[in-house]
Amino acid sequence: MKVFDVIVVGGGHAGIEAAWAAARLGVRVGLVTSNPERIGLMPCNPAVGGPGKSQLVAEIEALGGLMGKLADATAIHTRVLNRSKGPAVQSLRVQVDRDQYALEAQRVLLAHPNIESIRAEVAALWFEKDRLCGVQTVDGRKIGSQAVVVASGTFLQGVVWYGRQSRPAGRQGEPPARFLSESLRAVGHHLLRFKTGTPPRIQADSVDYSKLEVVPPDAPPETFSGRAGRHATARPTWQTRTTEATHRLIQENLHLSPLYGGDIEGVGPRYCPSIEDKVVRFADKDTHLLFVEPDGLHTTELYLQGFSSSLPPELQIKMVQTLPGFEKAIIQRYAYAVEYDAVDPLELTPGLQSRKLPGLFTAGQLNGTSGYEEAAAQGLLAGLNAARHAMGLAEIHLPRESGYIGVMVDDLVHRGVDEPYRMMTSRVELRLLCRADNADERLVPLAADWGLCSEEDLGAVQAKYARVQRELLRLQKSRVDGVSALQYLRRPEISYEQVLQFVGQPAEPLNKAEAYQVEVRAKYAGYMERQAKLREKLQELEAYSLPPTLDYATVHSLSREAVEKLSRVRPRSVAEASRVPGIRDSDITALLIYLSKAPTFA
Repeated sequence: MKVFDVIVVGGGHAGIEAAWAAARLGVRVGLVTSNPERIGLMPCNPAVGGPGKSQLVAEIEALGGLMGKLADATAIHTRVLNRSKGPAVQSLRVQVDRDQYALEAQRVLLAHPNIESIRAEVAALWFEKDRLCGVQTVDGRKIGSQAVVVASGTFLQGVVWYGRQSRPAGRQGEPPARFLSESLRAVGHHLLRFKTGTPPRIQADSVDYSKLEVVPPDAPPETFSGRAGRHATARPTWQTRTTEATHRLIQENLHLSPLYGGDIEGVGPRYCPSIEDKVVRFADKDTHLLFVEPDGLHTTELYLQGFSSSLPPELQIKMVQTLPGFEKAIIQRYAYAVEYDAVDPLELTPGLQSRKLPGLFTAGQLNGTSGYEEAAAQGLLAGLNAARHAMGLAEIHLPRESGYIGVMVDDLVHRGVDEPYRMMTSRVELRLLCRADNADERLVPLAADWGLCSEEDLGAVQAKYARVQRELLRLQKSRVDGVSALQYLRRPEISYEQVLQFVGQPAEPLNKAEAYQVEVRAKYAGYMERQAKLREKLQELEAYSLPPTLDYATVHSLSREAVEKLSRVRPRSVAEASRVPGIRDSDITALLIYLSKAPTFA
C-alpha cells in the first residue's frame, strides 16, 4: 500500500496549487487523477485573470503559487482592463495557449521530488472510527495519508446537458466521479447541486475576421510574475455581437433548454450567465458583446466567450451563424451545461478543513465557487493546511482584511452560497489597500513565515518597499512650485516622471513597479488613510475571540436565529460572527456583553 503525508484528489487548478503548496512544505504528496495527461486542462475559457480574479492570481503569486507563472509562460495575449479607472480595480487578463498551459503545469508540478502522480478514480474516503486514513480507489486499492484534499471540480455526480439530452460526465469527453459524493455524505456533509456551462468552439478558418473588431494586446505585456513568456504579443483577439436574429432564435426555442424546461436542478452562476439567460433576463437589450479568442498558437479552435449555452447542437449552429463574421462558421465542439455536486462551505473551517472529519480539506468548485482563479486560491490554502495537519501544526487562515483570498474564504465559510460564487472587486471592503500591485507587500511575509517562499524572496520585497518609502520621504522634503514634491504629485494631471524633471532622480533610481507604488501612494493617500481606519475597526472586533465550545443558547438576549446559525458556523471571533447572514447588531451587542462578563474567553 502506498502511503503519503497528503493526498490531493483532482488535477485541476485547485489540485495543482494544493499539491504544490503541500510539497513546498516538504511533505510527500500523492496527486490522484483519472488521467494525468489532463492535469492543468482548461475546460472553459483559455485565460487567467480579469476583474476581481487578477487580484487573486497576484495573491497566489505572492504566496508562492503557480498560476501566475504558468499563465505568463504560456501567454499569447495580455491586456490590463479598467486602465482608465483607479488602481483598486485595474485588472490584468492573460490569454494563454490552452494546450501549452496544461503541458507546462504537468512539467513543473510532476518534476517536484515530493509529488507523485497516481492514475486512479477515488471511490471513497478511507476512515476508521472517525479518523481519516486516506482514500480507496474504484479498483479496491487503499492509499494511506494523514490528510486529504478533495479538489474534484465539476466531476462529483457530473451530468452534461446538450439540449434536453443528458449523459453522465465530469466535462466533455470525461467520465464523472461516480462514488465520492456518497462518501462525503457518509462523513456528514450536506451536498448542494450547482451547474455551469461553456460556449461552443468554432473552427478558426470558417470565420470572416474582416467583420470582427480587433482587440490588440498591450505592448509591452504586463505579467503576474514579472517574467514574460515568448508569445505574449503573438495573437490579437476580436469582438462580435449578438443580433436580433440570435435573440429571436433563442426566444422561440427556450422550451428546448434543459434549464428553462425544468430538467436541470442545479443553480447556475448569476455573474456568468448563459446566452439564454442573458436574452431572457435582459430582454431590453438588442445585442450582447461577445469575445472571440484563439485557444492557442497552433490550434484550430476559437473560444466564443459570452456565448455559453445548453441548447441543442442543431440549434447552436443556427445561433452562431447569426453573428457577424460567423455566417459560415463551423462548430468543432458544441456548448453544454454541466451539473454537479458541491459541498456546503458553511461546513468548513476558515482553513478549508471539514468540520465533520479532521484531516479532510476541500477546494475549488466543490466548495461552491466558479472560476479557475477562485479554485486555485482555495487549493493553495487547503494544500498548505493539509500539509500542516500532517506535520502536527495548527491550521492557519487569511483574515478578511488581508486581501481577496481572505474575503473569498470568509464569504464562503461564514455566509455560505446559494449559487456558484464569483470573486469581484465590489466584495472587498478594503480594495484600495488590497490591490494586485501590492500583494507581495501584504503576503510575502506570511508566505516566508509559513515556508511557502524563501528568505531571499522576503528580503527582495522588503528592499523594494524600503526604496519606495525612501522616495516618498525625499519627495516630501523636496519643493516644486511652492509645495512639497509629494503634494505636487497628488495633482491628477501630474505624473511621477514629470516630478522627477524638477527634483531629479533618487540616488537609487526606481524600477517601473517601484515608481508605480510611489505614484499610487501619493495620489490616493487620503483614501488609503480612510480605509486604514476602517481596517482598524474591523480588527477591533477580530480581537474578541469566541471559544469553540461556547453554548450560544446561554448567551443572554441572543436571538433564536443567531443561536442556530452561530452554533452551526462556529465563528472564531465577533468579527466573523458579524458577517454571518441574519446576525443583527443586537446579537453582536449581546456577544460583546457576554464576553465582557467572561474575561477568560475574550
